[in-house]
Amino acid sequence: MAGRIDARLKELEIELPVPASPAGTYLPYVVTGNLVFISGQGPMGPTGISHQGKLGRDHDVEAGKAAARLTMLNVLAQLKAACGGNLDRVKRAVKILGFVNATAEFDQQPAVINGASDLLVEIFGDAGRHARSAVSAPSLPFQISVEIEAVFEIA
Repeated sequence: MAGRIDARLKELEIELPVPASPAGTYLPYVVTGNLVFISGQGPMGPTGISHQGKLGRDHDVEAGKAAARLTMLNVLAQLKAACGGNLDRVKRAVKILGFVNATAEFDQQPAVINGASDLLVEIFGDAGRHARSAVSAPSLPFQISVEIEAVFEIA
């Protein structure tokens, strides 16, 4: 039987991707106590990296928001794995840290990472509201446009 969050995902016509394997010597997530720490994820689509390049040069804010939304889907895939497949265990989103690959002049990092924050609220309601930082990076691995790490509280 599908849980409440799985039903919400279906209602929103969202299918979570298969969780990506780490690209180095680290774990995709760590569960300690009632917290899940999700390692940095990128905008991976069904055919590989979906958004590469810099905001302010190669992409505008709307493209950045789409990259952040896709990246959050990858975060949620890791979270679902950490919860043994049951996203109903999620009590709340605690914190996300969004990195935006941007030019020195670009100053719309918060608007870009809203693509991820908005998705969490769409799916989890008030439990999706979280603390957040959105910062620029002069480059990101594989030239991805956005990378997001996150912390969730689970039951």
